[in-house]
Amino acid sequence: MSGKKLWWSVTAGVVGVAVAGVAGFGVLVQQYYGDLTHGPAYAVEAPVPLLVPAEAEAGVDNAALAARLTELGADPALGTVHGRVTDTVTGETVWDLNSGSPLQPASSTKVLTAAAAILELGPDDVLTTEVVAGDQPGTVVIRAAGDVWLTTEQMDELAEQVGQAEQVLIDLSVWDGDPFMPGWDPVDVDAGYIAPLEPAMLYGARIGETEGDVPRSHTPALDVARALAERVGATDTGTGTAPADAQVLASTDSPPLIERIDEMMVWSDNVMAEAIGHEIAVHRGQPGSAAAATRTTLEVLREHGFDTTGVTLADNSGLSIDNLIPPRLLGDLLLDAAADTRLRHLLATLPVAGGSGTLTDRYGDLSGRGWVRAKTGTLTDTSALAGVVTAESGRVYSFALLSNGSDILSARAALDRFASAIRDS
Repeated sequence: MSGKKLWWSVTAGVVGVAVAGVAGFGVLVQQYYGDLTHGPAYAVEAPVPLLVPAEAEAGVDNAALAARLTELGADPALGTVHGRVTDTVTGETVWDLNSGSPLQPASSTKVLTAAAAILELGPDDVLTTEVVAGDQPGTVVIRAAGDVWLTTEQMDELAEQVGQAEQVLIDLSVWDGDPFMPGWDPVDVDAGYIAPLEPAMLYGARIGETEGDVPRSHTPALDVARALAERVGATDTGTGTAPADAQVLASTDSPPLIERIDEMMVWSDNVMAEAIGHEIAVHRGQPGSAAAATRTTLEVLREHGFDTTGVTLADNSGLSIDNLIPPRLLGDLLLDAAADTRLRHLLATLPVAGGSGTLTDRYGDLSGRGWVRAKTGTLTDTSALAGVVTAESGRVYSFALLSNGSDILSARAALDRFASAIRDS
């Protein structure tokens, strides 16, 4: 990457906080999902000028920054920590600590899922859920497509197109395999962190709410069938196969992929991550299974030149304790997003320190507030932070940090201090 310049674009939303001098603590994130809200809407202020090339500033002292990061990386609060910090203008590795050795990544795994999806599917990809005529009179079949964020409004629209029916079935054949992944804890369904992997859900299978970590349904696809049945007057629901050449009675599209990735990254939504992983597999002509999803995710990354050596990908969300990722790969993806255009959309989906998503309540008075954009990751004894930050010098750095064997709150604070030190350089 050393020969490349970094071009900032408002359409990509690439860390506009740093280039534009946005008021307050930097940038605020635009919300895509109508009633799928997690907080008040944010508005992004446009950089002026719209395109600013980041040149190699004469006053940058990467050696001094490396020394400071070495000190902070030795903080006992981080337990076992591996990581890398890279100058995105020159491609220079500023700081490295065992970045080629994998650790548990927790939800920073979603960086891989997002990158592979953008590369394979493109940001505008949509999923179309259809309702078709069944084999028997009065029967309609929902042909699930993998959309796990169907809404009540979409159910109303489908019902209006369908009219009346006596039976509503749902065809789940686009996905197959075990609805639970190795390394998952089934209690996480009731805790709101995951749902059985089925290719149609209302609001991510949430029960009684449209957002947040609330209990999830154990029968998400049947819930969709029941929701349509209530609207079309049907008294019978179940699963079934749609006839091959069935008449399409109604259809509805998902939001574009990049909006779904934004929901996945900003709020670390595990259900969305697994659905996007399945979408990659199906697009490549593979079974819609969890195993195919992880396999094809890594295949896509390798095909685009990323080294996946050392990666064990047990799921696409990072919820599994069996995942292992070297920080080097996370750093490579983020460096590419900052220094090239093919993954530029990825940066716009990263939470803003002190401003959005899983970083809303972090950074307090730290200098990184508003200037750090990063994907978080949290499991028992595991904390992760991977993203980009603009230094006081104007130089932009990518970083990837994985901490294992550490207390969650103490490690988070240490990671935030580490990223803020990059901002101070």
